[in-house]
Amino acid sequence: MSKPARKRLALATLTGLTAVTLAACGGDDPSSGGSSAAADDIAVAASDDACDVATTELDAGVHQFTVTNSGSKVTEFYVYADGDRVMGEVENIAPGVARELRVELPAGEYETACKPGMVGDGIRSDLTVSGEASTLSEDETLAQAGVDYQRYVQSQTGALLEQTTAFTDAVKAGDIEGAKALFPVSRTYWERIEPVAEIFGDLDPIIDGREGDQAEGEDFTGFHRIEKALWETGDVSDMGPYADQLKADVEEIVALANDVTLDPLQLANGAKALLDEIATGKITGEEDRYSHTDLWDFAANLEGSEAAVQALRPYLEENDADLVAEIDERFAATEAELEQYRSGDGWTLYDQLTEEQLRGLSDSITALTESVSQVASVVAGE
Repeated sequence: MSKPARKRLALATLTGLTAVTLAACGGDDPSSGGSSAAADDIAVAASDDACDVATTELDAGVHQFTVTNSGSKVTEFYVYADGDRVMGEVENIAPGVARELRVELPAGEYETACKPGMVGDGIRSDLTVSGEASTLSEDETLAQAGVDYQRYVQSQTGALLEQTTAFTDAVKAGDIEGAKALFPVSRTYWERIEPVAEIFGDLDPIIDGREGDQAEGEDFTGFHRIEKALWETGDVSDMGPYADQLKADVEEIVALANDVTLDPLQLANGAKALLDEIATGKITGEEDRYSHTDLWDFAANLEGSEAAVQALRPYLEENDADLVAEIDERFAATEAELEQYRSGDGWTLYDQLTEEQLRGLSDSITALTESVSQVASVVAGE
């Protein structure tokens, strides 16, 4: 079903705002600070057919990459460890926009990658990190933040698997209405823990990729493949294999997520990345384009971001209490803005919101993202 003209206008307006928002929330300029602070600013020139990283060799420690997209396509930048484990990433870098990424790298062999159009394996280069450096996790408070957040993730993964199993069972049984009701509920637990889910290579796009995110020859799978069948055709007779794959992929990611502890910068970056998810997918209606259940995802991303910030809170209060107060205020404002659209146990459908209502949500998430974007620099000791 085509999107009404009013909604297409809202989408275009909000997409333009998103580019401005992400440019503004790229982070602070690098400055000297504590012993763990980023000692450099590594330029990455991204375009539709190039990903030129200013260096291929680094000393162990915290580094900042500044990615400037001169191409015509939205791009992403990743630093991968062995097995495509994501050490750090920055997504949705619009044409003409520069974004920053702080990442802590111990000695080892890595790859950098830009993904024009946000598809495929990306344009990759080798990156060698050598030597020794103190780690951020040597600070007991930061180490505890990782443990506390891991506990939060473990509190979500059981429900994720349980609800996904119920969802896929309903799909395989041909229970259209039951599956529709379970779709946004099961995704709630997924969206809360995406900072962990996204570090495991291809599992995230296989589970949560939107139609059109696939490289040539790749199948469209996961939650959104089934969403399309449920809401666009109302026929899930051929969705059994997709349901089985989704359940198996979620089982795999649950097992992996339960055992991983994010380092402090991964946790800080993850808090911001969840808000970027809202700004670039949920607020535009592109994420759940068939079901229009975007506000369920919006709320879950917000909750997951707040959980990450709360894990870091003791360290942040010691090092920038004013920022903590500002973040608290802006989380409260965004939650209040969203709460207007609660409907029963869920939320108002995206296509029932007016442009003015969407603008209010967008403005609140913009302010919050600007505050949370400063967490990584505090954690890095800058």
